[in-house]
Amino acid sequence: MAKRTGPTNPELKNLIESLKSKWLETKSAIWKDLAERLSKPTRRRIEVNIGKINRYAKEGETVVVPGVVLGTGDLNKKVTIAAWRFSTAARKKIEESGSRPISIEELMKENPKGSNVRIMA
Repeated sequence: MAKRTGPTNPELKNLIESLKSKWLETKSAIWKDLAERLSKPTRRRIEVNIGKINRYAKEGETVVVPGVVLGTGDLNKKVTIAAWRFSTAARKKIEESGSRPISIEELMKENPKGSNVRIMA
């Protein structure tokens, strides 16, 4: 049986370590949850289309995607979207709608406690 190695992408490994240390520092469970979701094997990683974000997010809300945001669908609300990665099309549509695409690291700096954040998976 092959040994499970976890993510091999160095940027993703660093992000997971940052999330774990932020969780230990703040005791805010959202960071632990995101670290666990990002540690999953590639085939189980989360991909969310902006159409789904538009459907479930409320105006002005902060949404975090522990994976990749893809560009299918339209976004007609102003929301802050934090994710590990954005496709080119998704980033373009998010910016055109007046919303903010940010990294999960930026979210940790702006909102250390992780309050009022919706995890979209």
